[in-house]
Amino acid sequence: MSLFNALNIGYSGLNASQANVKTISHNIANAETEGYTRQRVVTAAATPLDHSPGSYGNGVSITEVSRVFDAYTYDRYLSASEDKAYSKMMRSTMEELSTYFPDIEGVGVKTDLTNYFIMWQTLADNPDSSAIQVALAEETKTLTQNINYTRDRIDQLQNTMNDQVKTYIDEVNNIAADIAKLNGAIDMAESDGIVNANDLRDQRNMLEKSLSKLIGANVYENKIEANMAIHSQATERSSTYTIQVGGFNIVDGATYHPISSSNATNALGYYDLYYERQDGVKMPFESAIQGGKLGALMALRGSDLSVASGEPLNGVLQETINNLDAFAKGLIQGVNNVYARASTTGMESNQLNLDGATALRNYPELGVNEGSFDLIVYDAQGSEVSRREIVIDGTTSMDDITAQVAANNDDNGDNSATNDIDDFLLFTYDNLSGRARFGFNDARFEKEGYSFSLQDRTSGGINSGTNFAGATGLSRFFDGENAKTITLNAALKADPSRITPYQENVTGNNSVALSMIQLQFESMTFASNDRNVNDTLYGYYDTLVTDVGSFTNSMIHLDDTYTAQFNAIELEYQSISKVSLDEELTNLIKYQTAYGAASKVITTVDQMLNTLLGIKQ
Repeated sequence: MSLFNALNIGYSGLNASQANVKTISHNIANAETEGYTRQRVVTAAATPLDHSPGSYGNGVSITEVSRVFDAYTYDRYLSASEDKAYSKMMRSTMEELSTYFPDIEGVGVKTDLTNYFIMWQTLADNPDSSAIQVALAEETKTLTQNINYTRDRIDQLQNTMNDQVKTYIDEVNNIAADIAKLNGAIDMAESDGIVNANDLRDQRNMLEKSLSKLIGANVYENKIEANMAIHSQATERSSTYTIQVGGFNIVDGATYHPISSSNATNALGYYDLYYERQDGVKMPFESAIQGGKLGALMALRGSDLSVASGEPLNGVLQETINNLDAFAKGLIQGVNNVYARASTTGMESNQLNLDGATALRNYPELGVNEGSFDLIVYDAQGSEVSRREIVIDGTTSMDDITAQVAANNDDNGDNSATNDIDDFLLFTYDNLSGRARFGFNDARFEKEGYSFSLQDRTSGGINSGTNFAGATGLSRFFDGENAKTITLNAALKADPSRITPYQENVTGNNSVALSMIQLQFESMTFASNDRNVNDTLYGYYDTLVTDVGSFTNSMIHLDDTYTAQFNAIELEYQSISKVSLDEELTNLIKYQTAYGAASKVITTVDQMLNTLLGIKQ
């Protein structure tokens, strides 16, 4: 072994120390760079020289510069990031939704509903007061406007969620494209099997984290290698690279598959999501998204959209809308069914669009029940002059009701054929306009002061009788069909003095007002989210508000749990990969000393060479 070889050994030590100092400097410079993973120089003894009587060392060689990275911890970090993004989105949205129902503070729809029934009580006490009729109309407007406003705010929140879906899907596609480009750059940089594209891998990890937060993506590589020379937990992925969402590959190596979004065919502008296969077939993608912000958006907005109406068929917000609509529909039908007892000279239904020959029970959304109701005619003095029971069973259609009204029956049992319901009233249903009408079959009855009313055989809510008047809207105190459209009847809004508190037009009669007051205690059937619930108006609304509040609390607790888990895993991940300035400065001193020692070796060899050359002289 020559002195020149010893000189090379000293040089290799200088080179190794210099490489370590450069790497440490790079770590210190990027100590606060988000996503940066600290790096280490891996060294090994150079191949020794064979020489009798044994091998001599040949210095140090640099084998690689590698990240201190643990793929297993990183996978858990991605999963925790996904969960935290999901729970944070759910929590913030539900906290906002809960503010739309401030009933716990003594304001809101429930308080308005109470004031509405109190005003009916006041009218019952003073049935001939026009001032109270005006006050009742104002309380009704307040109630309906608050219901409309609450429904509108939920609609706006749902539309905001829908807009975010489009924004986040576009961002997912951009990130997937960037990852695919990075995969190509990493493959090229590492093609010689020696170089590690550490900084490029850091960039990819940052994009993977962003993708996981957005959509809950899973990263797969079919090989994981340990590197104990770097760190006891150091593992790195290699070989085939894939990112999946719900079983769909959105990144394959240097290729990415964009997710398409479209609302062109949706009547309400809600976005459908599709995954396009390589053969061009588009596959529905919404249900595949379970995690991250988009998973939360799908759970909130709804992932399944109705082809007919365009509205979501599921989702927390849609369920809340459906429940509020069911409450409003129950209120509308219940009040209108009672208000049909108020004597009048004519009734006309909402636009029903039914087949006159088809059984009413074949239209479950209509809400007509089996049972019977009475048609009652009063003279100018408010005395009952005729009454007939109309029966609705499983086969009764609008045409059958027309036939029952027109039947030549002796309703009064007086053997007179001139004072029965068919002599006074006419019922028609027009298939073309979709409207049903009750009215006098002779104009002179109205001129002579006759009036009529419709009364279910049992009093109370929409499921305690046929609910025929309430379901069809024949005599309306409320117009509209749901929380979005509920409003005081236009004629009563224009002239509150037309609000009728009586059944028979007799001074001091308050029978309709009393029945209206009783309505608040009656059980009704509320149809929402594919289930029927029997409850009172107050009970159902309380359940609606409680459901929102309970789910909000559960999301708060979930977010607290996921945040704690994320913080713990992030701390573990950073303890492995994050730059520690104290450690780096210590290493800097260490390699500075090593550099000086290697320099001393070179100086010593140089002196030995000078001595050797001096002997020759």
